[in-house]
Amino acid sequence: MIVKPFKGIRPPKALVEEVESRPYDVLNSEEARAEAGDNEKSLYHIIKPEINFTEGTSEYDPKVYESAAEHFQAFQDKGWLVQDDKEQYYIYAQTMNGKTQYGLVVCAYVDDYMTGKIKKHELTRRDKEEDRMKHVRINNANVEPVFFAYKDNEVLMQMIAKYAATEPEYDFIAPIDGFGHKFWCITDDADIATITAEFTAMPAMYIADGHHRSAAAALVGAEKAKQNPNHKGDEEYNYFMAVCFPASQLTILDYNRVVKDLNGLSSEEFLAALAKNFEVSLVESEEIAAIKPQKLHQFSLYLDKKWYHLDAKEGTFDNNDPIGVLDVDISSRLILDEILNIGDLRSSQRIDFVGGLRGLGELVRRVDSGEMRAALALYPVSMKQIMDIADSGKIMPPKATWFEPKLRSGLVIHKLS
Repeated sequence: MIVKPFKGIRPPKALVEEVESRPYDVLNSEEARAEAGDNEKSLYHIIKPEINFTEGTSEYDPKVYESAAEHFQAFQDKGWLVQDDKEQYYIYAQTMNGKTQYGLVVCAYVDDYMTGKIKKHELTRRDKEEDRMKHVRINNANVEPVFFAYKDNEVLMQMIAKYAATEPEYDFIAPIDGFGHKFWCITDDADIATITAEFTAMPAMYIADGHHRSAAAALVGAEKAKQNPNHKGDEEYNYFMAVCFPASQLTILDYNRVVKDLNGLSSEEFLAALAKNFEVSLVESEEIAAIKPQKLHQFSLYLDKKWYHLDAKEGTFDNNDPIGVLDVDISSRLILDEILNIGDLRSSQRIDFVGGLRGLGELVRRVDSGEMRAALALYPVSMKQIMDIADSGKIMPPKATWFEPKLRSGLVIHKLS
C-alpha cells in the first residue's frame, strides 16, 4: 500500500465544534438545515450546500455545487479553515459506549484503488459516484474522508498509543449522539516515516464505509492525471483522504429490515412458509437482550405485536461460500425473495432498512404505527466476514453493514493541489 502525509486544511482549535458536522449522507436536506441553524461556520454549507438556497432547491442543481466551492473558499478566507504548514499524518479517535477506536488519517493512493489493493465489498451506483465527483472537482478537495480498515499492526498500535497519552488537538462530544471525538497531529519526521513504511508493507486495505466517496475520489484523481500533459505521478491529486482503523477495533451494528406487506399471505400462512427453512419459536421474554438475535443464522421477527426467533436450518446456507453464509444473504433468499417476492433490495418500494443504532424499538414503532407489516432483525456482520468477502473478490448484498460511530466531517480536509 502507498500512503503519504498531507497538509491538512482544518479549523482552529477554538472553532472546531462550530465547523464540524455529521457526514453528508446520513441526513437529509431538512435535517442539515435544522442542524446548521444560524451557524454560518457549519460545514453543512459546504457538504450540504442546498441549505444555502430556499427549501426545495435540488441538491443536484449546478448552482448548489458552485455554492459549495464558494463557501469552501470563504471558510479559508475568513480563517475558519486553515492549512497546516507541514505534511503530516493525523490520529482520529472516536468513543462510543465506553469503547474507543483509533484511526490514522492518511492520503491513500489512487492507483491502489484502481488496481484493487484497496478492496471493496459493496457495489456503487454511478449516479451517486457522479454526485460526489462533482463535489470533489468543484472544490478541488476531498472535503470528507473515507473510512478504511486494515489488519491489526502492532507497530502502528504502539505509535497510536504514544500519541493518545498526550494532549489532543481537538477533544469534544458531538451533539445528537453524544459520542466522543479526539484528534492529534503527527509532525515528527521519524514517526511519519515509520507510519509510511508500515502501510507500505501491507498487502491490502479495506473500505469499511464510504464506497461512493472512495470511487469518486479515485476517479477524479485518475481524471486529473489524464488531463495533465505533464503528469508525473507525484501530484497531490494522485491521493485521497482516508481514516484507517485496525479491523479489531471497529463496531458493526445490525442493519435491519421492515416490510410493508406479506405478499398477500396471512400472518399464519407467512409463519408456516417460514417453517420450511427456519425453526420458528415465540420469544416469551420482553427483555431486549433476549429478543435480539443471539448468534449467526438466527433472526428476530416482529409480527402482530409478537417477537419470534427464526433459526436457519442446516442446509440452507454454505459455510464454504463467503456470501452464502451471510445472514443478509440467507434472509434475502429465503424470506424476502422466496416468500415475500422482494427480489431487488435496491429498488423495491416494499422494504426499508433501519440501522441498529436506532434499536429494536424503532422496528416496533414502524410496525405498530401501521406503516409497516413486519420487521426482521439480523445479527451483525463481522469485520472478518467483510474482509473475507473483499479478499475473495465478491460483493456483499446491499444494506449489509452499518458502521458506528460515523466519522465527523470538517476535522481535516485534503486539497488536490
